[in-house]
Amino acid sequence: AWGLDHVLYTSLSIIQHHSFVQYSFHSSHHLEVQVGGKSLLARLLRSTIGALNTSSETVLESNNLACLPQPRRMEQGDYMTSCLPLGVLVLLCLLQVYTHRLRRIIAAFFFPKREKKRVIFLYNEMLQKRQAFLQRQRLHLSPLQEPPVLRWCPRLRQCPLLRRLLRRRCVLCGSLEGPSAHTCPAPCGAQYCRPCWRDVGQACLACTAGPGPPSGDSSSEDQMTYAD
Repeated sequence: AWGLDHVLYTSLSIIQHHSFVQYSFHSSHHLEVQVGGKSLLARLLRSTIGALNTSSETVLESNNLACLPQPRRMEQGDYMTSCLPLGVLVLLCLLQVYTHRLRRIIAAFFFPKREKKRVIFLYNEMLQKRQAFLQRQRLHLSPLQEPPVLRWCPRLRQCPLLRRLLRRRCVLCGSLEGPSAHTCPAPCGAQYCRPCWRDVGQACLACTAGPGPPSGDSSSEDQMTYAD
């Protein structure tokens, strides 16, 4: 906001300075009729036409200042007035998460049994989703998680140029093989990244994979362990 105000103020000041035009007009007018002679008619004309003798001088100055922009730099108080509401809105957005947590704390204080049921329900739901995910991955694991080219010619892995292109992926999350990856020592040769290997309890799912019900069946739900 400060930068935009400075740019606008500077632009309007330049326009006002270079577009200012001042006009100055000077004029002088002098009229005199002289009648010579000493006769009666000359004296009569001199007294009558002498009233027409005039003299005037005009000086006119004008400019276009009224048509030009009149920029005014914002004071510090104006900046505070304009930026304070924006700061309050940003602060409210950041504190919104904590206000939602405070709502749960207040509800747990007045209804502890209800809060306990809610926590147990969420915990059991997380366990159910976790076990269902592991069962689903176990059903869809293939015995060999490597490119078909390496199956036909395993020596290609020793090539430094093709090693990065033919890296295997984690059987769970699909991330590329890294220095911390774990390979199952069993003939399945399944590849796991470190987080996934820790999540499965350091037990290869490909070795224990077998036919079973889908993750959403009731038979799989009976095997879940729920908290009381």
